[in-house]
Amino acid sequence: MIGMTKKEKIQIEFELHCSPKILFNYLSTPSGLSEWFADDVTFKEGVYTFNWAGSESHAKVAHKRDNQLVRFKWLDEGEEGYFEFEILTDDLTSDVALMITDFSEPGDKDEVARLWDTQIHNLKQIIGA
Repeated sequence: MIGMTKKEKIQIEFELHCSPKILFNYLSTPSGLSEWFADDVTFKEGVYTFNWAGSESHAKVAHKRDNQLVRFKWLDEGEEGYFEFEILTDDLTSDVALMITDFSEPGDKDEVARLWDTQIHNLKQIIGA
Protein backbone atom coordinates (compact mmCIF):
# COMPACT_ATOMS: atom_id res chain seq x y z
CA MET A 1 0.00 0.00 0.00
CA ILE A 2 3.01 2.30 -0.29
CA GLY A 3 2.23 5.36 -2.37
CA MET A 4 -1.54 4.83 -2.14
CA THR A 5 -3.31 8.08 -1.37
CA LYS A 6 -6.71 8.01 0.21
CA LYS A 7 -9.42 9.27 -2.07
CA GLU A 8 -11.78 12.02 -0.97
CA LYS A 9 -15.51 11.36 -0.87
CA ILE A 10 -17.62 13.79 -2.88
CA GLN A 11 -21.38 14.21 -2.63
CA ILE A 12 -23.19 16.45 -5.09
CA GLU A 13 -26.93 17.05 -5.25
CA PHE A 14 -28.81 18.03 -8.40
CA GLU A 15 -32.48 18.98 -8.61
CA LEU A 16 -34.27 17.13 -11.38
CA HIS A 17 -37.85 17.55 -12.53
CA CYS A 18 -38.59 13.95 -13.36
CA SER A 19 -40.40 11.00 -11.81
CA PRO A 20 -38.13 8.74 -9.72
CA LYS A 21 -39.18 5.74 -11.82
CA ILE A 22 -38.12 7.34 -15.12
CA LEU A 23 -34.93 8.72 -13.57
CA PHE A 24 -34.01 5.33 -12.08
CA ASN A 25 -34.13 3.77 -15.54
CA TYR A 26 -31.45 6.26 -16.73
CA LEU A 27 -29.30 5.46 -13.67
CA SER A 28 -29.51 1.68 -13.57
CA THR A 29 -29.82 0.24 -17.08
CA PRO A 30 -27.13 -0.07 -19.76
CA SER A 31 -29.34 1.66 -22.33
CA GLY A 32 -30.19 4.50 -19.92
CA LEU A 33 -26.58 5.01 -18.81
CA SER A 34 -25.26 4.99 -22.38
CA GLU A 35 -27.55 7.92 -23.23
CA TRP A 36 -25.81 10.33 -20.84
CA PHE A 37 -23.09 8.77 -18.69
CA ALA A 38 -20.78 6.88 -21.04
CA ASP A 39 -20.32 6.48 -24.79
CA ASP A 40 -21.50 2.89 -24.49
CA VAL A 41 -22.56 0.61 -21.62
CA THR A 42 -22.99 -3.13 -21.87
CA PHE A 43 -24.04 -5.71 -19.29
CA LYS A 44 -22.89 -9.31 -19.32
CA GLU A 45 -22.76 -11.92 -16.53
CA GLY A 46 -23.39 -9.35 -13.80
CA VAL A 47 -20.72 -6.91 -15.00
CA TYR A 48 -21.37 -3.47 -16.48
CA THR A 49 -18.75 -2.35 -19.00
CA PHE A 50 -18.50 1.43 -19.41
CA ASN A 51 -16.75 2.80 -22.52
CA TRP A 52 -15.49 6.38 -22.85
CA ALA A 53 -13.57 7.40 -25.96
CA GLY A 54 -11.65 4.15 -26.14
CA SER A 55 -11.10 3.54 -22.43
CA GLU A 56 -13.06 0.83 -20.65
CA SER A 57 -14.03 0.35 -17.00
CA HIS A 58 -15.91 -2.51 -15.36
CA ALA A 59 -18.32 -2.37 -12.42
CA LYS A 60 -20.90 -4.45 -10.62
CA VAL A 61 -24.01 -3.26 -8.83
CA ALA A 62 -23.12 -3.42 -5.14
CA HIS A 63 -26.40 -2.10 -3.79
CA LYS A 64 -29.77 -1.36 -5.35
CA ARG A 65 -33.19 -0.20 -4.16
CA ASP A 66 -35.68 0.17 -7.00
CA ASN A 67 -36.48 3.79 -7.88
CA GLN A 68 -34.25 5.01 -5.01
CA LEU A 69 -30.60 4.00 -5.17
CA VAL A 70 -27.97 2.21 -7.21
CA ARG A 71 -24.30 1.83 -6.25
CA PHE A 72 -21.74 0.68 -8.80
CA LYS A 73 -18.50 -0.86 -7.49
CA TRP A 74 -15.49 -0.54 -9.79
CA LEU A 75 -13.85 -3.94 -10.13
CA ASP A 76 -10.29 -2.58 -10.33
CA GLU A 77 -10.39 -0.26 -7.30
CA GLY A 78 -10.34 -0.59 -3.52
CA GLU A 79 -12.96 0.27 -0.91
CA GLU A 80 -13.48 3.79 -2.24
CA GLY A 81 -13.89 2.49 -5.76
CA TYR A 82 -17.59 3.08 -6.20
CA PHE A 83 -20.06 5.68 -7.30
CA GLU A 84 -23.65 5.92 -6.21
CA PHE A 85 -26.85 7.51 -7.47
CA GLU A 86 -29.53 8.17 -4.85
CA ILE A 87 -32.92 9.60 -5.75
CA LEU A 88 -34.27 11.88 -3.02
CA THR A 89 -37.94 12.84 -3.00
CA ASP A 90 -39.21 15.62 -0.77
CA ASP A 91 -42.26 14.35 1.13
CA LEU A 92 -43.99 17.74 1.17
CA THR A 93 -43.24 19.14 -2.28
CA SER A 94 -42.53 15.90 -4.18
CA ASP A 95 -39.43 17.62 -5.59
CA VAL A 96 -36.90 15.12 -6.90
CA ALA A 97 -33.15 15.44 -6.44
CA LEU A 98 -30.29 13.20 -7.43
CA MET A 99 -27.49 12.73 -4.89
CA ILE A 100 -24.26 11.50 -6.43
CA THR A 101 -21.52 10.01 -4.29
CA ASP A 102 -18.12 9.60 -5.90
CA PHE A 103 -14.45 9.72 -4.94
CA SER A 104 -11.54 11.78 -6.22
CA GLU A 105 -7.82 11.91 -5.77
CA PRO A 106 -6.79 14.67 -3.33
CA GLY A 107 -6.80 17.95 -5.22
CA ASP A 108 -9.07 16.69 -8.04
CA LYS A 109 -12.37 17.38 -6.27
CA ASP A 110 -13.27 20.45 -8.38
CA GLU A 111 -12.47 18.62 -11.60
CA VAL A 112 -14.64 15.64 -10.62
CA ALA A 113 -17.49 18.00 -9.63
CA ARG A 114 -17.24 19.75 -13.04
CA LEU A 115 -17.36 16.40 -14.79
CA TRP A 116 -20.56 15.48 -12.93
CA ASP A 117 -22.04 18.91 -13.74
CA THR A 118 -21.48 18.17 -17.42
CA GLN A 119 -22.89 14.65 -17.18
CA ILE A 120 -26.01 15.80 -15.30
CA HIS A 121 -26.50 18.63 -17.80
CA ASN A 122 -26.62 15.93 -20.51
CA LEU A 123 -29.06 13.86 -18.44
CA LYS A 124 -31.34 16.87 -17.89
CA GLN A 125 -31.45 17.53 -21.63
CA ILE A 126 -32.41 13.92 -22.34
CA ILE A 127 -35.18 13.72 -19.74
CA GLY A 128 -36.35 17.29 -20.29
CA ALA A 129 -35.84 18.24 -16.65
